[in-house]
Amino acid sequence: MNILLLGSGGRESAFAWKIAQSKKCENLFIAPGNAGTGQYGTNCDVKVNDFEGIKQLALSKHINLVLVGPEEPLVKGIHDFFLADEQLKHIPVVGPQSEGAQLEGSKDFSKQFMVRHNIPAAASKTFTKDTLKEGSEYLTTIGLPIVLKADGLAAGKGVLICTSIEEAQQELKEMLTEAKFGDASSKVVVEQFLQGIELSVFVMTDGSHYKILPEAKDYKRIGEGDTGLNTGGMGSVSPVPFADAAFIKKVEERVIIPTVEGLKKENIPYKGFIFIGLMNCNGEPWVIEYNCRMGDPETESVMMRLESDFVDLLSGVADGNLNEKELIISPKTAATVVMVAGGYPGEYLKDKVITGIENVRDSQVFHAGTYLDGEDIKTSGGRVLAVTTLQDDMFTALQQATADASRIYYDAMYFRKDIGFDLL
Repeated sequence: MNILLLGSGGRESAFAWKIAQSKKCENLFIAPGNAGTGQYGTNCDVKVNDFEGIKQLALSKHINLVLVGPEEPLVKGIHDFFLADEQLKHIPVVGPQSEGAQLEGSKDFSKQFMVRHNIPAAASKTFTKDTLKEGSEYLTTIGLPIVLKADGLAAGKGVLICTSIEEAQQELKEMLTEAKFGDASSKVVVEQFLQGIELSVFVMTDGSHYKILPEAKDYKRIGEGDTGLNTGGMGSVSPVPFADAAFIKKVEERVIIPTVEGLKKENIPYKGFIFIGLMNCNGEPWVIEYNCRMGDPETESVMMRLESDFVDLLSGVADGNLNEKELIISPKTAATVVMVAGGYPGEYLKDKVITGIENVRDSQVFHAGTYLDGEDIKTSGGRVLAVTTLQDDMFTALQQATADASRIYYDAMYFRKDIGFDLL
């Protein structure tokens, strides 16, 4: 098969690494890719939201399957674009159509979906500029802390946790009347705060059948000890010790089955990944959010544990026979340490030369924000590299990933040295 992978981050690097291992993949094209993805396939200078450019690429390279990495092209309708085009509609796309992608594209849509299908989630209400007064009053009724979520896509930054009523009222006003997160916060979901431990559960579905991929826990805060600003993710670990078979069974029965069946009942076609952000509250799973794609940096840890042929699973999603495919998961532990640019998650340094990747001993280095400048690999993003290892136990995995990250250098580089140690 000729496969086209859309995206340029650490998640897409992990996908490319796994796809390239499959005997079913003849040629892999990554658009746009990064400095690391070129070792698994051919990078193509086409942006993920350039649908016409993607069309020309798919036709010229005789693509047999498209895998969409990031959420934005899904929410904007890349799958619908293929289905509506006479020349493209025979090419399967793994990733939901825009209606299904609303599970991530609209927090309000996803909350209402959870209510309709009795999926356990925090109490919430949605407000607009016109209902700001009611919103301010609602804030006084749900207890502290209070979670405010921009309804639309805000590049992972549209969620605020407020510790006082006054702060929540001020932030709600800024989100709705001053467009704090642009159009994304023209609607805001006000949500009750859930106490517990977070984890991510990943599902592949062809719309009727599903497979549960390895769960993972990611670390959002920039500082060690989970302090400081939120980021796109500073590391991840899989498996998650507290997510034992009994807990995952509860997730399957209370969340996964009602989600897949709910999409079917509402005639929402869905072929792709469902990322379920969960809170484990005293052994009970509660849904924080859905995403319509795999997470990053969780994908790096999940792909490391996947022993079955990833392309075979993707074909099962595309062809509607995922139930016939074999899912084999390594019992070992994967750990990912994300290396970021100086200044991240604020304004960060770019164009720094990276050295020492060849010194990494027992980890895979997945590129994220990198580009090639002649022979040099340089930084281009906030999250630069994801160093991932697979080891027999968690302690060894965490030590190895941290040690291997230390072997790489670029100016003002930073990574957390405590990823996963809260689980030991």
